[in-house]
Amino acid sequence: MQDFDLKEAENYKYVVVFSRYQGRLLLSRHKDRDTWETQGGHVEPGETTEEAARRELWEESGAKDFTIEPVCGYWAADNEGDPGANGAIYLAHITGLGPMPESEMAETRLFDALPENVTYPWITGPLFSHLKELGLWGACE
Repeated sequence: MQDFDLKEAENYKYVVVFSRYQGRLLLSRHKDRDTWETQGGHVEPGETTEEAARRELWEESGAKDFTIEPVCGYWAADNEGDPGANGAIYLAHITGLGPMPESEMAETRLFDALPENVTYPWITGPLFSHLKELGLWGACE
């Protein structure tokens, strides 16, 4: 996985949002899976990465009051033969949750640390570790 400044890349395909709510990590669970994931997804045509991050955060968690900040870009592949894709990482500080809108997500849950059963462990784990290395995610209060 390669990371780079958001200003150095174009045509991001994905956004990944690490969300803090009440001092803990807020993750979502897809209706078709029993694993947990960050909020995020595809950047739609004509959408900026920040617009995509804000949209995905609301759609997948019901976050209504929050600040969001860009962290960095990344490049990752699912497996050795995969050409990979680039994405942008955002950090959200949520102060208010509303009802989760109808979407592919079933529920949200707060965690003190990244659980073992995350949906994309080869991407989520290293990205979360990178946030900690940058000093952007310390011990939960």
